[in-house]
Amino acid sequence: MEIPPYDQLMLPLFKALKDLGGSASIAEIDEYVGEHSGLPTELLDLPHNAEKSNQTEFQYRLAWARTYLKKAGLIDNSSRGVWVIASEKRDVQTFDPAEIVRKVRELHKQERSERDQNEELGDGDDGPDETDTWRRALHQVLTTKIDPSAFERLVQRLLRESGFIHVEVTGRSGDGGIDGKGIVRINGMLSFHVHFQCKRYQGTVSASHIRDFRGAMVGRADKGLFITTGTFTRDAVRESTRDGAPPLDLIDGDQLADKLKELSLGIETQLVEQVLVDENWFRSI
Repeated sequence: MEIPPYDQLMLPLFKALKDLGGSASIAEIDEYVGEHSGLPTELLDLPHNAEKSNQTEFQYRLAWARTYLKKAGLIDNSSRGVWVIASEKRDVQTFDPAEIVRKVRELHKQERSERDQNEELGDGDDGPDETDTWRRALHQVLTTKIDPSAFERLVQRLLRESGFIHVEVTGRSGDGGIDGKGIVRINGMLSFHVHFQCKRYQGTVSASHIRDFRGAMVGRADKGLFITTGTFTRDAVRESTRDGAPPLDLIDGDQLADKLKELSLGIETQLVEQVLVDENWFRSI
């Protein structure tokens, strides 16, 4: 079996949005299409490009499918990452993916006429429209430009900025992967002792990593937090909330990037000033 190309994922993606009520987050779409694809877990968890992204190949191709459907006017997304079926397309039941590809590529050539006319959308290294350049740059910095101890200090700072107190990085070998601990306070009244593991990783975190971490923290903390620059396999996500076992909270590379951006830790958001000359104003003088 092979992962279908992005054009063959367009109809399953559109159906997923319909079945999920007309709107869904990227994670919900990926999970739904994956579960109904019939693909084995090892294919669904296959990394796309571990050096540049924390996406799996399946997620990457779904992102391209979303890009094409959006450019074709079938779906749209909000600034909060929620994808919806376009209001005028809610009655659409099926479409021809090949026609979508043809129309969007023609539009793409028109929009970029000043550049190489032979370049085709989806065949370059730019990535889907929803894939931000800054995320790829951050992933490379975190996984190749800093050492593991610096990443642990970054996580320590992140937790402190997020309201944790008494955050310590331990990183003792043979401690089941526990890299540190801290206390999180809720509304200034309730407090929970948290053990965390931070994995600077170019790839996917498996269920065995989750089981090992849980085994090390059980009886020593109220909560467990697993932070990675990569992503979690589907089995790892299921293992984190398995019935009868203490639940663990998971933060993957995209969520980590969002939090760093929110807290302005190493990420600066610049607003570009646009200056316009009002010709009519000058003529009215």
